[in-house]
Amino acid sequence: MKTAYELAMERLSKSSPTTKLTEQQKKEIAELESIYKAKVADREIFVKGEIAKAVDKGDGEAIEQLEKQLVSDRKTLQAELEEKKEKVWQARG
Repeated sequence: MKTAYELAMERLSKSSPTTKLTEQQKKEIAELESIYKAKVADREIFVKGEIAKAVDKGDGEAIEQLEKQLVSDRKTLQAELEEKKEKVWQARG
């Protein structure tokens, strides 16, 4: 007797079969992840430097805006990464 998990996995594989990536695609995705990890780190360093300046000035409003900007930048970069990874996935044909 199959568990609910096994049945669900069977249904999932029928509706969206798993595909194997080529070695080249794996390398491309790994490179994209590395590039975007560096972009996020670069952005964090910059914005955190600006936050430190705002803290020194005692500008609470600027601190809040910069923190929101950092969250927004992370989301934007993550969305770009996912979009580019999806293009690599779709090029499997």
